[in-house]
Amino acid sequence: MSMEFAIARLPRIEFGSGVRHRLPRIAADFGRRVLLVTGSRSLLQGPFGAELEAGFAAAGLDLIGHRISGEPSPEAIDAAVQRYRDRGISVVVAIGGGSALDAGKAIAGLLLPGNPVLDHLEGVGPERPYLGPAVPLIAVPTTAGTGSEATKNAVLSRDGADGFKKSFRDERLVAQYAVVDPDFLATCPPTVIAGNGMDALTQLLESYLSLRANPFCDALALDGLARARDSLLPLYRDAGNADARAGMAYASLLSGITLAQVGLGSVHGLASPLGAFFPVPHGVVCGTLVAAATAVNIRALREREPRHPALARYARMGRLLTGQALRGDAEAADALVALLDDWTRLLDLPTLDRFGVTPGDHPRVVASSRGSSMKTNPIVLQDTEIAAILEA
Repeated sequence: MSMEFAIARLPRIEFGSGVRHRLPRIAADFGRRVLLVTGSRSLLQGPFGAELEAGFAAAGLDLIGHRISGEPSPEAIDAAVQRYRDRGISVVVAIGGGSALDAGKAIAGLLLPGNPVLDHLEGVGPERPYLGPAVPLIAVPTTAGTGSEATKNAVLSRDGADGFKKSFRDERLVAQYAVVDPDFLATCPPTVIAGNGMDALTQLLESYLSLRANPFCDALALDGLARARDSLLPLYRDAGNADARAGMAYASLLSGITLAQVGLGSVHGLASPLGAFFPVPHGVVCGTLVAAATAVNIRALREREPRHPALARYARMGRLLTGQALRGDAEAADALVALLDDWTRLLDLPTLDRFGVTPGDHPRVVASSRGSSMKTNPIVLQDTEIAAILEA
């Protein structure tokens, strides 16, 4: 592996139980008028709402709330930009899951330029360069999965037969601050913990296997995988487990950092069309596919590139996640697949047919899967191999 690499800009990170109380002071440093972007089930209606509102009020901030329903679409972003672009917004604070953070990122990026987001959406519009400037953004995740607080990507979707799931991507969209408080995870239901947790796990796994992997991100990915190993199932069983909350919040943050730097792989290549064509949550896609994708990748490498260094990496992750001192690399890689299968079962993740995906849909999904994530998969998969992941 080459020791030459570059690390793109990251937010200033505030991490730990209770750091949410710093949020009003951080926001006030950018100005008085705050656009607060949340999901449709507004955080302000939950147990943390009153304290956050009181904190913003005590800091003398003028708060304007905006809710995003479901995954953000280009139309929803454009409508929000037109609604708020003349309101003198000083800073955007996005609080919620990946959808809320991505929406806040896109809105903050376009409030000043004011043009449609389709101008910059990869693989859809004219892909004009984004020139900025962006309004400052503070990203506050309330789930542990997407790592969006640390990335330059705003993932936007359009549902339906001609749907898509694509990124508005630029380093100027990176949040100024990522305020990561594990306490927020106490309100997450088990189904959310399961899907988002497997998303984080998959991002760490795919980052470590990426063709663009580097030593800096390898260290983060392996540490994140160890945290997920020790935290995901305990958190799923008991959201009151403070150590598990901190472990998964940290693993998710690291997954966002690594994916932003080195890219992902076949699971996320498939997640894009599946999320666009069917009402399947992103985390469920990752949790449902990761064991099968791992098995198919390992098999393809053994058959066509048996000396590929990714095989040793699969083995290292197998030893790390199982905690077993497995001597042979083949045995360790197979143990990784078995563990991922077990976790999918223990987390009660639904299979794709529950969301209307049938074998007849597989060719269309395969044809739409070769985006940026598939390009950093450790081996170029054949169409039949990609279809085999869906079939499994």
